[in-house]
Amino acid sequence: MPPRFTPPKLEPDILLAKSSLPGNPDWGEDHDLVGHTAAVVKSITTLVHSLGSNLLQQFGLGDRHSSFATLEATARLAAYLHDWGKANHQFQGVVRYSLIGSNPSVSPQRNPLERPQLIRHEVGSVLLAWEFREWLVQCPNADFMTAIAAAGGHHLKLGGKDGKDTGKLVEVREGSGDTCLHWYVKHPYFCKLIHYGVRTLGLPQDPPLSQFSQQWEIKTIKDKGEKVLDAFIDEWEPDAAFVAVVKALLVAADAIASASGQMAISLQQWIEDVLKQTLTEADLQTVINTRLCGHSLRPFQTDLANTPQRVTLARAGCGSGKTLGAYCWAQKHAIGRKLFFCYPTTGTSTEGFLGYVHNKVESELLHSRSAVDLELACTGEEVNNGDGSVNETAQKLEAFKAWDAKVNICTVDTVLGLLQCHRRPLYCFPAIANAAFVFDEVHCYDEALFGALLRFLKVVKAPILLMSASFLPTQVEAIKEAVGEPVEVVQGPQELEDLPRYRFHQLTEPDWEWVQQELAKGGKVLWVCNQVDTAIAVYQQAKARGLRPLLYHSRFRYGDRVDRHRAVVDAFKQDQPILAITTQVAEMSLDLSATLLVSQIADPAGLIQRLGRLNRQYCGHPRDALFYPDEKTGFPYSQDQLKAGEALIQKFAAQEVSQRQLAAWLENLNIQHTPKDHFVWLDGKWKTYPAPLRKAGYTVTALLEQDQPTVAQLKWSELARYTVPLPANNIQGWQRHRRGYLIAPQEQWGYDSELGAFALK
Repeated sequence: MPPRFTPPKLEPDILLAKSSLPGNPDWGEDHDLVGHTAAVVKSITTLVHSLGSNLLQQFGLGDRHSSFATLEATARLAAYLHDWGKANHQFQGVVRYSLIGSNPSVSPQRNPLERPQLIRHEVGSVLLAWEFREWLVQCPNADFMTAIAAAGGHHLKLGGKDGKDTGKLVEVREGSGDTCLHWYVKHPYFCKLIHYGVRTLGLPQDPPLSQFSQQWEIKTIKDKGEKVLDAFIDEWEPDAAFVAVVKALLVAADAIASASGQMAISLQQWIEDVLKQTLTEADLQTVINTRLCGHSLRPFQTDLANTPQRVTLARAGCGSGKTLGAYCWAQKHAIGRKLFFCYPTTGTSTEGFLGYVHNKVESELLHSRSAVDLELACTGEEVNNGDGSVNETAQKLEAFKAWDAKVNICTVDTVLGLLQCHRRPLYCFPAIANAAFVFDEVHCYDEALFGALLRFLKVVKAPILLMSASFLPTQVEAIKEAVGEPVEVVQGPQELEDLPRYRFHQLTEPDWEWVQQELAKGGKVLWVCNQVDTAIAVYQQAKARGLRPLLYHSRFRYGDRVDRHRAVVDAFKQDQPILAITTQVAEMSLDLSATLLVSQIADPAGLIQRLGRLNRQYCGHPRDALFYPDEKTGFPYSQDQLKAGEALIQKFAAQEVSQRQLAAWLENLNIQHTPKDHFVWLDGKWKTYPAPLRKAGYTVTALLEQDQPTVAQLKWSELARYTVPLPANNIQGWQRHRRGYLIAPQEQWGYDSELGAFALK
């Protein structure tokens, strides 16, 4: 029998939940386990009360969990239990080491990189709570199993790894150097925690502390984990939406409570104040009036404003005014709520922000009015364990702005990422829980993203507007089935969509003479290539011909890319000729009107999007679109996609074509989709881990090795300017920056401020 383990003496003799600042072992109340737990319980209670019955209505819980008391009690119990697992000798060593370093007055100290903890502390919370279940199940109105599932997942590491389901509740780490775990459940601070539960949650007076074994060997940990897992699988039949809401509330409450010690005002008062910031008719009228510039609304926009249904589809082509129509819709459906305006890409969300609210009503709609800069105190455990999100603090800070903003202009991932347990939407949950939603450019969603939209429509009972240039019949039927109630389809302005905007020309190769003639007339030419290397080659050919083109693609440093984006958009506004050579970034993010389009043949949806940049501001007659083949089949388009694109061009060759004709052609295609239908937040039950929202891409976000002297000491929020998306097919052996980004070796990738990143042969 192994010798009995003697637990280390704690200096200071308190159970800590968070580390103090470097070099300052003067922990305050918000750092100890009782103080932090109380802050999280208070935060989650304030969230539930501030959101009120909207929580039940927004997620359709009224029919199944009509008791608001059940939701509140379960959320509070989850908050109470979430950090119980920190009451062990290993975590107490880590929290004393993580930010303090070697300080002789602080002990024990445990470097988690050298000696990782046997189990994650939140898994410990589940196991410890299970040992006390006979006491905890007596918490009035609370659902114990839901509470411990939420507690175990609050760091988004439960039951999955690297985006994949592991099915494991307990993973014992190798290399800890320990054979057992000591629990400080008889420590005065844990006794305080017990008494806090009695006083605050109404738990019984006499918990079974005397019966508890304080030392667990590895086999004991595994055996207890199996028993809890069996209970989750065999005995628990959860309500998916109810569990998901409790999980999200806990993640958000824990995030904001971590800031409580840094705030100059009451945390509860701040939460109440920011969640009260919702839209008024006057807010939206300001946006509408600014955009109208004295003109009248189109009937299509008025129809959107007057739609009686909770969920509406707006089918309208590019340049039809559907974005303004969305704000008209919001003036009826988003009053008393926040508004999330969701675009498919960062480029389109930026354009939506700049074009509608920036420098017009930003103080009312977008900017946080909080008087507090929320600097978080964190444990340091996540990073030091080597498996945490190194940008977690920055994501929390950004999310808190969303709590205060009346309108959030964002990518669709900020909302639908909730279904796959992404950090940012979970941190934004209090804003999402009382919001209306606009999803733009729905036709470009891949099967995974469209599946997430369908599930969101099924679960979330908020006002929702879906907008697209075209909807496939199968998509419309899937949307109606998901909503489960009448859905209105509002068609775009017929007089605009029937205008003959385009004249198609199918070529065997680019016609440079045509391009030069257009420029000589003062025209504005948009040239879209399917690959970055092709765009660079065309750009170099244009320069060799004495032209002065602009090059814009995704493979610039992000800061340079923003500058390029702005330069192209601004150039098309000037009264002078312009040639812009781009990639697919032009399909949605560029709000411009070209007089000539040159494009490689792509998939039909992509071609229609590219055509949306041609003759956008209708000139009274059709404009020419020149299409030539892409010889590089397979990436980014399959042979079948390229054939379908060619069929579209041949169908309308030498004809005058309208947007309505293109939409009708696309909608008549017999395209079958299989939307994704499994999402961790709703279907994971006890599991909570981030999984991919979109189909796997072809790129990774990286930093360049040659930029390392510049970026070495930058904050995470400043690194984004230097990131570059690069192909993911040859990244084996790449090192990582301390903030998690891959580093592209300079012998593989060069960079030029004019051309962007390029592969070195």
